[in-house]
Amino acid sequence: MSKQSIEEFLSAHAFFSKMDASFLKFLADSVTELQIKQGGVLFKHGNRADKFYLLRTGQVSIQVPAVMGPTLEIQTLGENQILGWSWLIPPYRWSFQARALEDSDLLEFDGSAILARCEDDPKFGYDLFKRFAALMSERLDAARQKMMDEWNPPGFA
Repeated sequence: MSKQSIEEFLSAHAFFSKMDASFLKFLADSVTELQIKQGGVLFKHGNRADKFYLLRTGQVSIQVPAVMGPTLEIQTLGENQILGWSWLIPPYRWSFQARALEDSDLLEFDGSAILARCEDDPKFGYDLFKRFAALMSERLDAARQKMMDEWNPPGFA
């Protein structure tokens, strides 16, 4: 995709809707296209987080790796979903792991450059942070629900 078509794609995407045109241009300039094969790990829990992703096609599993036993799948993300918020919050380490359930095409955003722009341009930073705060709430609620489904002792609400 050209930078122009990425910018147009972002402007039509629900997550970026009604975002200032200069912000969209900056974000489009911060994108690299990425493909990941089925079974590939996009990022690992605890590793340095300096990117976020928009899943164009395919499916990615958000997981919590276990110390012993199987990995706990928290959520499956599909087409047009945003993936990754750890790049925005110190200590900038992934809170989860992401593994491709099928061959997937993504847009990879340079979180370091975007974070620097957030620091330099508070209006941009606030706009982006509000969008990611809603995403974080959704993902943390999904994690809580999944863990409650997997671990539900008697009398625990």
